[in-house]
Amino acid sequence: MESSPPLPGLFPEPPPELRPAAPRRPVRCALCGRPLTGTQSRRTGLGPACDAKLHPAGPDIRTRRHKVEQDPLPGT
Repeated sequence: MESSPPLPGLFPEPPPELRPAAPRRPVRCALCGRPLTGTQSRRTGLGPACDAKLHPAGPDIRTRRHKVEQDPLPGT
């Protein structure tokens, strides 16, 4: 025996803010293929490790400095 469809208006459609959110589409890293979870990673399409490989941080200013031999100041 088949059940009849519910009566229209008996169960009204819930408002949009109470509806369950649609499942997020999985986004994968463009380099290694791992799933991305962070917002920034999903925007760039790269995970943090792969992003660091492609865009390494610039050298620290302390590593670019070099010591120069100087003559002592007169009178010291």
